[in-house]
Amino acid sequence: MEFTSEEILETVGMIAHEHLDIRTVTLGISLWDCSDPDPKRCADKISDKIIANAGKLAESARKIETNLGLPIVNTRLSLTPLGLVGPFTNPDHFLEVAHAIDRAAAEVGVNFVGGYTAMVQKGATRVDKALLAALPCVLSSTERLCASVCLASTATGINIDACLEMGKAIKATAELTAAQDGLGCAKLVVFANPVDDNPFMAGAFYGPCEPETSVLVGVSGPGAVRRALEKLGPEASLGEVADVIKKTAFKITRAGELVGRRMAELLGAELGVLDLSLAPTPAEGDSVAQCLETMGLGMAGAHGTTAALMMLNDAVKKGGVFASSSVGGLSGAFIPVSEDAAMIRAVEQGAITIDKLEAMTAVCSVGLDMVAVPGDTPAETLAAIIADEMAIGVANRKTTAVRIIPAPGKKAGDRVHFGGLLGEAPVMPLNPTPCVGFIRRGGRIPAPLQALRN
Repeated sequence: MEFTSEEILETVGMIAHEHLDIRTVTLGISLWDCSDPDPKRCADKISDKIIANAGKLAESARKIETNLGLPIVNTRLSLTPLGLVGPFTNPDHFLEVAHAIDRAAAEVGVNFVGGYTAMVQKGATRVDKALLAALPCVLSSTERLCASVCLASTATGINIDACLEMGKAIKATAELTAAQDGLGCAKLVVFANPVDDNPFMAGAFYGPCEPETSVLVGVSGPGAVRRALEKLGPEASLGEVADVIKKTAFKITRAGELVGRRMAELLGAELGVLDLSLAPTPAEGDSVAQCLETMGLGMAGAHGTTAALMMLNDAVKKGGVFASSSVGGLSGAFIPVSEDAAMIRAVEQGAITIDKLEAMTAVCSVGLDMVAVPGDTPAETLAAIIADEMAIGVANRKTTAVRIIPAPGKKAGDRVHFGGLLGEAPVMPLNPTPCVGFIRRGGRIPAPLQALRN
C-alpha cells in the first residue's frame, strides 16, 4: 500500500492539531485450545497463551508510534468468550480464571482485556449462569478485565429474563464499587447483535469464527472531522458536509491501515479489521457532539440531532470502506456521555435527556453508553431500559448496547468521576413511571418477522 507525500503531510497536520490518534490496537487471541474442566489448568493455559502472543504487543506499539509519529493511545486484548471456553458450573471457578487473566494482562502491559462474555440471547446454560453469578465479584476485584453479555439478536428476539438478571448484576456491581462511583459498571456492556471483531472496550470479545490471532485497530478522529467541517463554513449544503466527512474518514482510515499492517507483521498475526468508530475523549475538541454542533446545531440534543448523527455515521462508513477492504467492527460514531465534554454540557443544560439519547442510538454505532443514573434505580427499571435498547437493535438489525451506571448514593443532578478516558458524567433523571409488571412477566420476546413469503 503506497502513501503519497500529500497524504503524509495531511496526516501529520491531523496529529498535531486535530487530536488524530489510533485509539486502540487490540490483539484478538483465540482460546479454543485452553478449555479445561480444571479451573487452575484452564487459567494457566489462558495466561500462558496471553503472555506468548501478547508479550511484545506494547513494545511493538511503541516502536510503530516512534517510527510513524502516530500516537497509539491504548493496547488491549480481546479473547474468545469465556462462557464458551470455561466449562464451569461453579462461580468461584470463573472468578479464579478471571483473576489469572487480569494478572496476565498486567504482565503484558495492556490497559483492558475483553472476553468475560456470555451469549444468552436465547437462553442460559448452567455454565452461563455460573459466569453471570460471578460477574459482580469479577468486575469489583479485577482492574483490567471487561465483561459483555449478549441479551438479544434479530434472529432470536430478546431474553427478558436475562435483562432482569443483568439489571440485578449491574446494581450489585455498582454497590461493590461504590467508593469509585460504581466504576465496575463502566467495564460491563450488554448487547443486541454484537459483532465478533470489535476492538473497543468494554464490549470487545473475539468471536468463535476468528483466526488464531489477529490485530484489530480502533481508529478515532472526531477532532479531525470537526476541524474539516469548520473549514467548510456555514454556507455549505448538507451534501457538501457529508462529502467532507467521507474524505476525512478516508484519510483517517489510511493511517489506521498502515498501523494495522505494521503491527500484524511485528506480532506474526493476521490483520483483522479497522474499526472507524469516532470515539470521543474528555479532551476539549475531541468530541462527537462538537461535530454535530459544527454542522449547525446549537447543541447536541437539539431538534435535528438524530438526522445529523445519521449522516455523520453513514459518511464515516462510506469514506472508510473506500480506503480499506478491512473495515469492520462497529464503525460509526460513539456517543458516551461521560467521555465527551460537549455531551456532558448538553446533559447539564437539559438539551439531552435519556429519551433523546435512546432516539440517537437508532442511527449510531452502539447505544446508551456511559450513562450515569440515580443509585436507587430499581433493577427492574434498569432491565426495562436495557430491553428498550435491545428492541432498537433487534428491529433495525443493528448492534445496540447499554453501559449504564446506577451511581451509589447519587441522585439526579449529582456527578460521578471515573478519571482517564472514562471521564465524568452528570447523573441523569429517569422516567419514574413503573415498569415492574412488564419486566417481571419474563420469558423471551420473539424474533421479529423478517419476511412473509408464499
